[in-house]
Amino acid sequence: MKLRRRLGLFAVAIVIVPSAGAGCTAQRKAADRAEARGATVTLTPADKARDVPVSAEVGTSVSGGKITGVRLIDDKGVQVKGESRADGSSWVPSVPLKNGSTYTAEVTATGDRGRTTSQKVTFSTAKKADKPAITSTLYFAGNRTYGTAMPVTVAFEPAIPKAARADVQRRLFVKTDPPQPGTWSWLEDGSQAYYRAPDFWRPGTKINVRTGLEGLPIGKDRVGDVDHTATSTIGRQVALDIDNATKQISVFQDGKLLRRIPVSLGKASTPSSSGKMVIMEKHDSTVFDTRGEADGGYVVTVQNAQRLTWGGEFIHAAPWSEGDQGNTNVSHGCANVSDAAASWLMGVTQVGDLVTVKGTEVPLQPGNGWTAWNTSWDEFAKGSALPVPAGLKPSPSTVPHPGAVAGGSPAPAPVGQRRLTRGGTTTTTGPPPSRWRTGHHRRRYGLPAELGRHQGGASPSTVKSGWGPAGW
Repeated sequence: MKLRRRLGLFAVAIVIVPSAGAGCTAQRKAADRAEARGATVTLTPADKARDVPVSAEVGTSVSGGKITGVRLIDDKGVQVKGESRADGSSWVPSVPLKNGSTYTAEVTATGDRGRTTSQKVTFSTAKKADKPAITSTLYFAGNRTYGTAMPVTVAFEPAIPKAARADVQRRLFVKTDPPQPGTWSWLEDGSQAYYRAPDFWRPGTKINVRTGLEGLPIGKDRVGDVDHTATSTIGRQVALDIDNATKQISVFQDGKLLRRIPVSLGKASTPSSSGKMVIMEKHDSTVFDTRGEADGGYVVTVQNAQRLTWGGEFIHAAPWSEGDQGNTNVSHGCANVSDAAASWLMGVTQVGDLVTVKGTEVPLQPGNGWTAWNTSWDEFAKGSALPVPAGLKPSPSTVPHPGAVAGGSPAPAPVGQRRLTRGGTTTTTGPPPSRWRTGHHRRRYGLPAELGRHQGGASPSTVKSGWGPAGW
């Protein structure tokens, strides 16, 4: 058999043939013949295949029966854990395979009449690729509590070409408990992909994410870099509405208004963005440093800051503008609130809460933050590189506020106890996508130089922002 150096060139066919007893009737023989013709299994990689990517799955398809077992053993006799895809098209190892190793897959199939057969295929993985890797960043940390609007976000550097997005998307896995299916959607330039359901996550939902990209061939000359995994839980439902017309922030929990807060947004020359955003990170204290930027030049320490965009728009304490809050916009793009209000908000909100800003001079740009909710479900689904089930649609709204979801959630802690349910200081695992590190948005808003330095554990008291949001 001529071998090919890519996954699944040839396939192994398994035919399940039941024996026919001497006393079988003609009808039984006909059924047996039908079963013999139909119970066929096709497997990939092919037996004795070489140079198989470490991202390989055991492809399984069957007619006239079903796959009832898959075992994958490495060349040291260790069994590899994994599970079948929901559609049964393949069996997915739970970790990347090892480079330059030999594996044996044993697949058991059961025919429609209950007879079983097993088949083994042995294949060898490729040595570590010398092709350049595409860097992937998962903006979803483990062991956190997120808000109900938290999308799963993966960024790519360089961007994924359109022709390769389906292959990449097939290796992006999300499980929810209880089940709440969703889909991935790509930005037009392929630099980011978001995952969300048609409706906001239900409080208490556990979300498990894996980006199984290590060694995945991407296009003709690139491979995936690493696998990322994370499991976190959805907390209480909170949503913020910021209205430029009234200069007020309305804070909702479970659809009920908790409080209105006076705010000062970006002045006409540096307006705030209008759209549906998500709180991306929270800082007790951070430094906005815009020295060296075209319209910057200041350094200021701010307290109780919550990031909304990569471009540097925050909600934060601004005691210097308290006289303007509620009536005049004076900021460089941020949402200025009083010290007391900023402190209270830090105890109420979580990373992943929805923030809707309306009535400003400029719209929120796709990808400037985690913008998965800044579009309708139909438009979001169009961004998937794979088919989206036609029945996957938003539920009819029966709640008074679009940020509300079914089920109650705990009341916000008193200000003196607010650190107990903060949800972390930052949820990022790397720097922002390159699009938001240079150009117009860097000059106007700035970006945080050390975004992603603090991952997990206690909140740092200060995060020095070398790009420094100019939105104070």
